Amino acid sequence: MILQAEHISKAYGEKKVLQDISVVLEKGELVSLLGVSGVGKTTLFNILSGLIMPDSGQVLLENEDITGKSGNLSYMLQKDLLLPHKTVLDNVALPLILSGMKKGDAREKAEIYFSQFGLEGTQKKYPVQLSGGMRQRAALLRTYMCGGRVALLDEPFSALDTLTRAAVQEWYLSVMEEIKLSTLFITHDIDEAILLSDRIYIMSGNPAEISAELVVDAPKPRRGEFLLSDTFIEYKRRIRKLLSDTAALSGI
Repeated sequence: MILQAEHISKAYGEKKVLQDISVVLEKGELVSLLGVSGVGKTTLFNILSGLIMPDSGQVLLENEDITGKSGNLSYMLQKDLLLPHKTVLDNVALPLILSGMKKGDAREKAEIYFSQFGLEGTQKKYPVQLSGGMRQRAALLRTYMCGGRVALLDEPFSALDTLTRAAVQEWYLSVMEEIKLSTLFITHDIDEAILLSDRIYIMSGNPAEISAELVVDAPKPRRGEFLLSDTFIEYKRRIRKLLSDTAALSGI
């Protein structure tokens, strides 16, 4: 077990957002948080990353308490947020420079991973010169340079077209395995959760709770034909039922 969130609760004033949430991430896993927009998934990520404090509960990274401490987990938001005036190499190296590393050393360390992330030849280009898929690869590499052991990805592929999205999803799974990365992944797309995840936590309610956990026991990579399989359809049916049941209990 590499990451644990134990009994996390959070309120903003009178508005309670999260209620007694506990999740775990094993080494090498990709685990999805699936729920409707606005349910509190990003608030939970902000707590896991140390950007905000929970009202109660704690976050453990390999049994070390990191509650309220930023810089321990890599965190990527929906938008790639690449700086347009910097080259791709300098964008990727930026976390290392901000941590105090000399620019030359940061560039050298970051460039080692360009081939592995499918970015070879883009070092001197600017973000505007890259396709959407390549921008996401660059953003994911920059995210990896922030930490390395655990990545928190908040709907990172949502802005991509369908074909590019499928290609980047499959690429990410292969790179994740190669560099021994563990990933907690936010999505509200049922298909994406089934295709990518080892396990799925369903968040629902107001305040949000973990209402269900589902193990996806199907070999990876789960390519396009998997979407037509009886196995996929059955997982989708189960998740839709869990979501509808929890929505009914919440009075939605």
